[in-house]
Amino acid sequence: MVRAVLWDFGGVILTSPFDAFNDYEEAHGLPADFIRSVNTHNPDTNAWALLERNDIDPGEFDTLFATESMALGHRIPGADILALLSGSVRPEMEAALDAVIAAGYITACLTNNVVSDDTGATKRPDVAQVMAKFDHVVESSKVGVRKPEPRFYEIACELAGVEPNECVFLDDLGINLKPARAMGMQTIKVGKPGPALDELTTILGIPLKD
Repeated sequence: MVRAVLWDFGGVILTSPFDAFNDYEEAHGLPADFIRSVNTHNPDTNAWALLERNDIDPGEFDTLFATESMALGHRIPGADILALLSGSVRPEMEAALDAVIAAGYITACLTNNVVSDDTGATKRPDVAQVMAKFDHVVESSKVGVRKPEPRFYEIACELAGVEPNECVFLDDLGINLKPARAMGMQTIKVGKPGPALDELTTILGIPLKD
């Protein structure tokens, strides 16, 4: 029986930063998806991973990401990447979250973030409003581990007081869904909101779309 619905933030509740990455690449004459390729090299120890665990500060990330990207052929300051992270709230996902809450499910936000970004702060009222709706929020920059490390999901379950097999988890990255599924969670990969909400409706048996 499902008792909890766990949500990624950027790329699920918010529009994906990958769109902003692609716009940046096009504007600067870079290969498509180059930024994502930098983040997949040494994914557990690269600049992005260190920043999300709060092992380095944004200034150190700026330098380290530039070094890593230069080694792959194109230098990009890390500060440029941080400026691309803010997305906009998807109204259909916020409405679905409201419906899940109204139906009595436990909710948690599981986000890989950095200390300086808006997903962990109250700089944006629209983001703060959505964050306040969750029963629990697990932020990589605060707990010191990040998706897809299994401990991150264990922390979420401990906070929510549930077992993994009582959870549904939505994320836009397959690499983040794989360990959750291995632990026993039902998982939904989110691209466009519509198909993802159809899947969630099937699992929960409640209407989530107008």
